[in-house]
Amino acid sequence: HCDIPVEPQKAEQIVAHIMQQYAGRHIGVLAPLVKARKGYYTDLAKWAGARGHSHLRVDGEFIAVSPWPRLDRYKEHTIELPVADLIVDARHERELRAAVSQALEHGQGTLSILIDLTEEAATLEERRAQGVSPKASVQQFSAKRACPGCGLSFPEPDPRMFSYNSKHGWCTSCYGTGQKLAGFDAAQTGEENSWNAGYEGVEEACPSCHGARLNPVSLAVRWRDRSIAGLACLPVTEACSFFTGLVLRGREGEIARDILSEIRGRLDFMLKVGLGYLALDRAAPTLSGGEAQRIRLAAQLGSNLQGVCYVLDEPTIGLHPRDNRILLDALALLEGNGNTLVVVEHDEDTIRRASHVIDMGPGAGVRGGTVVAEGTVQQLMEHPESLTGHYLREPLQHPLRPRREIAADTPLIEVHGARLHNLRNASARIPVGRISVVTGVSGSGKSTLAREVLLDNLSRAVSERAAPAWSGCQRITGWEAIERVLEVDQTPIGKTPRSCPATYVGFWDDVRKLFASTRDARLRGWTASRFSFNTGQGRCPICEGQGMRTLEMSFLPDIKVPCDACEGQRFNRDTLNVTWRDLSAGDVLAMEVDDAIGYFAAHARILRPLQLMQDVGLGYLTLGQPSPTLSGGEAQRIKLVTELAKARLDEGITRGGRASRLPHTLYVLDEPTVGLSIADVEKLIHVLHRLVDAGNTVVVIEHNLDIIAEADWIVDLGPEGGSEGGQIVAQGAPEHLMEVRAQSHTGAALHAFMKETRS
Repeated sequence: HCDIPVEPQKAEQIVAHIMQQYAGRHIGVLAPLVKARKGYYTDLAKWAGARGHSHLRVDGEFIAVSPWPRLDRYKEHTIELPVADLIVDARHERELRAAVSQALEHGQGTLSILIDLTEEAATLEERRAQGVSPKASVQQFSAKRACPGCGLSFPEPDPRMFSYNSKHGWCTSCYGTGQKLAGFDAAQTGEENSWNAGYEGVEEACPSCHGARLNPVSLAVRWRDRSIAGLACLPVTEACSFFTGLVLRGREGEIARDILSEIRGRLDFMLKVGLGYLALDRAAPTLSGGEAQRIRLAAQLGSNLQGVCYVLDEPTIGLHPRDNRILLDALALLEGNGNTLVVVEHDEDTIRRASHVIDMGPGAGVRGGTVVAEGTVQQLMEHPESLTGHYLREPLQHPLRPRREIAADTPLIEVHGARLHNLRNASARIPVGRISVVTGVSGSGKSTLAREVLLDNLSRAVSERAAPAWSGCQRITGWEAIERVLEVDQTPIGKTPRSCPATYVGFWDDVRKLFASTRDARLRGWTASRFSFNTGQGRCPICEGQGMRTLEMSFLPDIKVPCDACEGQRFNRDTLNVTWRDLSAGDVLAMEVDDAIGYFAAHARILRPLQLMQDVGLGYLTLGQPSPTLSGGEAQRIKLVTELAKARLDEGITRGGRASRLPHTLYVLDEPTVGLSIADVEKLIHVLHRLVDAGNTVVVIEHNLDIIAEADWIVDLGPEGGSEGGQIVAQGAPEHLMEVRAQSHTGAALHAFMKETRS
C-alpha cells in the first residue's frame, strides 16, 4: 500500500507502534512457534508446560498444554505461545517491552498481538474473567520484515506464498483461479471440488486480484520491478528474452546460477515444440488437446532421460504445417537422446519422417484390428493392400471439383473490426454459399474469430432476427441471408448407452413404424411406441433399454457388462418375438450400416441416411452402437449425416437452387480432421461439398492442407501466434494465398503441397 521496500524493524519501533496505535486497549502478546505445518506437536506442549505456560493458541483457539489433545495429524496447524496480556498504557510500558522481547526470541524475530482481547471492564482482572472476545483481531510484527511507512509487518517469505494452488498464496476471493466465481459461497474450503462449480463457464476476471490469482502480500514481492504474476503473464517468447538477457552478479548470481539454467532450458523446450505464443499463466481449461500434449512433451524434453519409450497419440493435433516441422524436430531430439518413440498419427509429414510404419486395418471398427503392412514408408507405398500406402503413393489431386466462383455480386458476411483476445481490428469476409477455411499458425486467433466472434454473434442475431449488441467486434453485416447457425463439433452425440446413431440421425422412428405395421404387432394392439427402448413397456425392465448393466466394484472402477435379461438387445422377450423380415428390433440394432442398406433397400426414408453414413465412412458402425463408445470424429460425422439427411437433395432442388426443406444454415467446424485418416478426410471433403451444394455456407477452422486446398475462400490469420498474431494476413481463393506466400505461412505451405501432389 505504501510502495516502500520492507526493511528490518527494531524491538523499540514495535513497542512504539503498539503504544501509539492501541493505547488503552487490552492486548495479548503471542510468539509464533509453528506456521501452517502438519503434526501432533505433543513435545511442543510438554516444552511449554515445563516453562510455566498453561496454554498454547492452536488455530485460533486457546488449548491447555495438559492434558494435550490429539491434533489432526494431516491438517496444517498454526501454534502460538501466549507470552503476556496487558492494557496498553504508560504504566505497563516496561511489561510490554519485556513481552515483546520474549516473544521475538521465541518467535525467531516475529510476534503477533491479539487486539481487543476482551470486552471493556473496570479492571484487568474483570476483563480476564470474561474470556476472549469473539471480536479480537490479530496483528503481526516482525523484527526482520516491516514497512517503514506504516509499520505493518509481514511473515517470512515461503515458496508456498507464490503458488496459487496453495492457500498460503492464492487470492482468497477466487481461490487461485483468477476468475470471478459466480454464485460461489466464499465459506467453502477452497478445495478444487468446491470451486470448480463456480469456475465452469465463467470468463470474468476476479475483482480482487484482477486475474493475477495471488493474494496482495504475495503480489507485493518484487524482483527486477516485477511481481511473480508480472513474469507469469508473459508469453514464452518474451519470458525467454527476459531470462536470457539477465546479467546477475555477486550474491544474486550465486543464488540464481542453477535456477536460471533450468528456467532457460524449459522455456527453450517450449519454443521447440511451437508454443512460443502461449502465456505462462494460461489456464489449463483453455488449452487445446494438442497444446496440452506439447506442454507434456516439452517437460519430457527437459528431463534429459534416456532409454524411455514414449507413446504419443496424434501430437500434431492443432498444428499448422509450419509448426508441425518444429514438433517433428523436437521428436527427433527425443529420439536422438536414445529414446524410442511410438506415435499414433494420420499426419502425412509425420508418417514420412518415421523409421518404421505399422499400418492397421484393413477397415475400421470390427473390420480393422489387423496389421495390414509394416516397414519403411517406401515399403508401405509398394504394398497393394495398404490404404495408407495408396494415398502416400497417389495423393489427392486438388481441387477434387471446380472451385465455386466468388464474383463481385456474391453475397458476403463481413466481420468489421474484431477485437477480442489477441485479434487486432481484424476485418474478414465470408462468402455466402461457399466453403471458407480459416487458417493460420497455432495461436493466431482462428477460433476466436470463427467461434467467439462469428458463431456466437450470429447465433444471437439469427435467433432474434435482429442485430444484437455485437460482442468482440464493431459489427457484422450481410448475415440476414442466414436462417440458422450450427456448430458441428466432436462432442458426444449422447451421454448414455441408450443414445445411438439410429436415434440421433432419426431413422429409428421409421423403423419402429415398420415393426408396428407387422401382423403380430397389430394383433397385440401395439403401436410404434412399443419398439422404443428409451421409454414404454417394450424395453427390457432390467437394463431399462441400455442393453448393458453397470456393476459396482469395491475399490475398483465400475464396469459395464451386457444385460443378462435381454442379452444386450435392449427389449423384453415379448417385444423381441415380433419380427420384420425375419429379424427382431434388437437384431436390427445390432446390424452394421453396410448390411442395413440392403435390408432397408425398399424404404427410402431409412435407406437415405444409411447411405449417407456409408458415404462418410461409417458403414462399419452398428445402428445401435452406444454413443459413449464413439470417437470424436465418428460423432462429428454422424452430426453431419443428420444435417445432410435434412437436406433431402434427392427429392429435387427448388427455390433458386436451394434444397426444398432445409433453411440456409451457417455451419462452423473446428478442426474436423482430428482423428481422421487420409481416406476419411477425402470422405469429409465430399460431405462439406454436399452441404454447400444444398445451399448452405460452411466455415472450417483447419490446418489440414487437403481441406485448405478444397476451399472456395481462405481467411489467413497471423502472421504469428499470441501477441504477434490476430491480424488478417490474406484472404481469397487458395491460388491467391499461394501468390502471396512470402507474407503467408499458409500460402507457402499450400504452394509446396500443391506442387508436390501435382508432380
